[in-house]
Amino acid sequence: MDTRGFADRLARDAWTSEAVLERTLSPGHPLVAGAPERLLAAMRHAALAGGKRLRPCLVMESARLFAGPAEGAAQVAAALELLHCYSLVHDDLPAMDDDDMRRGRPTVHKAYDEATAILAGDALLTLSFGLVALAEGIDASARIELVAALSVQAGAGGMVGGQALDLAAETSELSEGEIAAMQAMKTGALLTFACEAGAIVAGARPQDRERLRRFGQTIGLAFQLADDLLDETADAAALGKAAGKDRARGKKTLPALHGIDWTRRRLDALVVEAEAILAPYGERAATLIEAARFVANRTS
Repeated sequence: MDTRGFADRLARDAWTSEAVLERTLSPGHPLVAGAPERLLAAMRHAALAGGKRLRPCLVMESARLFAGPAEGAAQVAAALELLHCYSLVHDDLPAMDDDDMRRGRPTVHKAYDEATAILAGDALLTLSFGLVALAEGIDASARIELVAALSVQAGAGGMVGGQALDLAAETSELSEGEIAAMQAMKTGALLTFACEAGAIVAGARPQDRERLRRFGQTIGLAFQLADDLLDETADAAALGKAAGKDRARGKKTLPALHGIDWTRRRLDALVVEAEAILAPYGERAATLIEAARFVANRTS
């Protein structure tokens, strides 16, 4: 599969996950029954604003690698996207990164208000676990494993902890190792879950789950490096959000520490590492390998 082939696959997986998101965030869905109209509208603004839907794609493609149930994988994929969108809503708040634009549209606290944005994020987070718990075609034991794994990767020792470290880093000096650890938590944790989740959905062997977990960790590092590189080099129109904010706020990143050329070489090395991890699966892993290349070479 080439880059264009992966772009087509990403678009198809995005459509699949968005159909689940649309259905789940509709007033008649039992998981949102009774939700106030303004709150549900804010949730929809956050979760149905487009985006690449890379994390859902990784869940579904990892499940396909082991012939997992398609509908269950799509629901877990959508659940992860709900959680990711909650994190963006809160990350954009004035007390956090204070952003006005997200995916080319006003952030939720700008489109509505700050209190509604906080509550919408809370609701998206809660909804994500309900969607995993009710995912179809997945053994109950696997659903419990998914909820537990998502809780770990999204929580205090994962994404949320990484965000806390990121905020603290604005006023303190970090070593290269501390920067990498922070980024593995803040950004890599959900990508790690995305890749391992597909293996859990499919009931894959422990050694396969571990391999997919390592693959997720590797592309998680690549994603954050590429993100930091874009913040240094891209403009706001390309990103759909403000550019250059990390440097302006004194945030510590590896591109700022080592420079653009070093970052690009490191991204190339991470792609090679990702390919080696999935080598035992041969052509079956072609889509996931293209996903790694996409992550490392993205321009927005």
